[in-house]
Amino acid sequence: MNGKRFLAGAVVVWFTLLVTGVAFARVGGGGTSGSRGSRGMSTPSRPSSPSIPAAPSPGAPTSGAAPSPGPTPSQYPPPQGGGFLRGLAGGLAGGFIGSMLFGRTGYGGDAGGGGGGIGLFEILLLGGLGYLGYRYFVKRRQEPAYAPQQFQETAPGPYAPAPAALDASVEERKKGLGYIRRMDPSFDEKTFGETASDIFFKLQGAWTRRDIAMAAGLLTDEMRGILQRDADELKAKRQFNRLENIAVRSVEIAEAWQESGQDYITVLFQANLLDYTTDEAGKVLSGSDSAPVKFEEFWTFTRPVGSGGWRLSAIQQTG
Repeated sequence: MNGKRFLAGAVVVWFTLLVTGVAFARVGGGGTSGSRGSRGMSTPSRPSSPSIPAAPSPGAPTSGAAPSPGPTPSQYPPPQGGGFLRGLAGGLAGGFIGSMLFGRTGYGGDAGGGGGGIGLFEILLLGGLGYLGYRYFVKRRQEPAYAPQQFQETAPGPYAPAPAALDASVEERKKGLGYIRRMDPSFDEKTFGETASDIFFKLQGAWTRRDIAMAAGLLTDEMRGILQRDADELKAKRQFNRLENIAVRSVEIAEAWQESGQDYITVLFQANLLDYTTDEAGKVLSGSDSAPVKFEEFWTFTRPVGSGGWRLSAIQQTG
């Protein structure tokens, strides 16, 4: 049984990495956390067109040519969650581990419950799982960061927002921005985009140093507690989550509203970067220090109504 237990443990670890991904990937773990007031963590509407030009990455090389405008959301499909692969892999893993740990007859075990060797069934399953994992990771590595794709204009699919819904979300955003501007005549969308991008880069820097305190003034109390707890866990594991070559492709206001004496603005960031985890000696444990990854995230900022400073209150992963 020792051999079977070892293989079962290996499969559990492998599928944990495959299904859940690497922990602590970038600020917020690449997941959803924080608060958006009464709107909860409902998924914001995707902007129908870019509203803010992307800010350049700090220290990014420049050239004489003007940068091309960032792509619109319609050029890229939303990140795929891998539901089919994960469901299939999880089912196979469950059956495989169950057969090894609890099976008493067949598949290499004897009728008396003895710990016989691994049978043909386990070998075939293990080979199939290995092939699925190989295809999955190869596809991820070969996927270019923000490679433009062309899509034909078609009628809205069953999950696409209806034109009326898009119009309503646009009008709601305009009204929200109007309310904010009414209480703060100096408010400007472009300036806000620069502020949001500045917070974005500063938080990435604080995160990769595991020192959230250096950006505490840019966070609500709730988000500061969440990120500090995650950073402390990285310290306990003696690991760093390295974030390098960050390039923000677009910054778009998705929602704007006021409630309970607070202004709220949700922004959609589209970006790519190098995202990998090392030990304290610099050895890469997960991710890649050469292949960039792309991501989209909604970041919600808040402040008391008026002209005060903005603070991050929530991060939401798309898809």
